[in-house]
Amino acid sequence: MGFVTSIFARRMTQAAGTSIDPAAMLRSVGLDPDSPLDVGERITDDAYYDLLERIATRMGSSGVELPLRAGALMRHDDYGALGLAWKSAATTRDSLERVERYARLWTDNMTYELRQHEQGDGADFVLHRFGERRLGMRLSNEATLASATSLIRQRTSTAFRPVAVYCEHRAPRSTTAHERYFGCPVHFGCEDDALRISGADLALPNDLADDGISRFLLAHLEAEIEALDERDPIEDLVRQTVSRSLSAGVPRMRTVARRLAMSERTLQRRLAEQDLTFKDLLAATREQLARNLLEHSSYSLSEIGFLTGFSEQSAFTRAFKRWSGSTPTAFRQDRRASLPPRQESPSP
Repeated sequence: MGFVTSIFARRMTQAAGTSIDPAAMLRSVGLDPDSPLDVGERITDDAYYDLLERIATRMGSSGVELPLRAGALMRHDDYGALGLAWKSAATTRDSLERVERYARLWTDNMTYELRQHEQGDGADFVLHRFGERRLGMRLSNEATLASATSLIRQRTSTAFRPVAVYCEHRAPRSTTAHERYFGCPVHFGCEDDALRISGADLALPNDLADDGISRFLLAHLEAEIEALDERDPIEDLVRQTVSRSLSAGVPRMRTVARRLAMSERTLQRRLAEQDLTFKDLLAATREQLARNLLEHSSYSLSEIGFLTGFSEQSAFTRAFKRWSGSTPTAFRQDRRASLPPRQESPSP
């Protein structure tokens, strides 16, 4: 289970307009509707996705526009120090690099990557989000891309348009509102959730750029990142990130490092300081996840193999036998046989 900042939920309920009772919706996920926006206030991602699904259902056919409306409502000041760091950065590229680095201060279920194009000076601003791709997640992903577009537009003197927008999920009933909002082609069923941005737009200056304020804010954000790392030992961070990524395939070290907002070399060094290697942690995480799923879930062996990063059940069976000395079926049977018999509830 991950967490997201409550400002997303508050902006989504605002975007829904008169279709819902916003106060009741916020209370349903444990938020006080009268409290001010606070980027540090969090709710679980499951609660957030459930909220979005309920809102979209209430909105009917206009629910397809919910993430776009919410994205347009987002403001830099909503994000606290990170929002100020965005505004004070010299260019759009600098702003997005700061989001890539510091976003995990307010959410732990997604990371960002500014992926430079191999040819040319453009880049893709890619959203990596973990978990089941349910409707709530899809709406959230669209809102995040819409928010990034809105924030760029608010701080530059030109009418910013991405080159293209990409979404992993299938297209909604209508994409007219999406193309109108982004002002560019919007593609669905893609490999990534991303904004494609030209080199010229990445170089756009921010109208409130300030080098002195920027240095102060970056020092503050670095201190917060260091404090976060101290609370979450690197071994736990890697295990969590690997676990969330396995259903999409076995992640590489550079992918995990990127999602932890550090370089591959930094991650390797920090693991070495604890006498750990990424290869060993990856194997241990897959084994522990497989054991837990076999013992405590009703998933089939093929489903467990998929959830632990195997494309075929036979490959999962061979790996599990190598880890534990027994087949997954034998392990599950032994564990269930060792459980104490269920006690019947006494009659009233």
